[in-house]
Amino acid sequence: MVGPNQARLAQRLDALPPTFTSGEAHKTGLSTRDLATLATSGEIEELSRGVYRAASAPESGHLDLLAVARRAPHAILCGETALALHDLIDDIPSEVHIAVSRGSHRPQITYPPTVVSQYSAENFRLDVESFEAAPGEEVPMYGAARSVVDAMRFRHRVGEPLALSAMARYLRGGRRNVTRLQQVATALDALSTIRPAVEAIIS
Repeated sequence: MVGPNQARLAQRLDALPPTFTSGEAHKTGLSTRDLATLATSGEIEELSRGVYRAASAPESGHLDLLAVARRAPHAILCGETALALHDLIDDIPSEVHIAVSRGSHRPQITYPPTVVSQYSAENFRLDVESFEAAPGEEVPMYGAARSVVDAMRFRHRVGEPLALSAMARYLRGGRRNVTRLQQVATALDALSTIRPAVEAIIS
């Protein structure tokens, strides 16, 4: 038989989203001890410090992205993480790459392993879209064009072979938009870097 305490915990857990923070849990009346009890009983799983996911939530292959998104709600998936999600590179990054606006809080996340970059506040929101990391749970990430332009801009960091390979796959993909690539490059003052590579690939 389910005791009154278990029923109370279940009711309050049901009021939370599938992935939630300890702060959100406390607002529903779940204490730190309650969360420990739920974790021990397997009702929830701690994905990262202070971030939990209900065992009843839909399965996802992107729990690391959900955890980081809850730890850093104002960040945007970028770099190799975004390139992989857009199927522009074959490798699955061992770290989650996120960008935050320069001058804002820089999150310190050790698990899941996370790389934090700071982007200009002026163009921070340029070419942002959503990625569904789990049914009904979306996280912000840069679009394919922005991801390619950033790879070329920071090719000293990601490696020129990877950046050029990502651009080639973007340009040869049937749904890719060269005009959009040039628009994003212009906005980021990177057209002089992008144009020669585009011409070499499509010539």
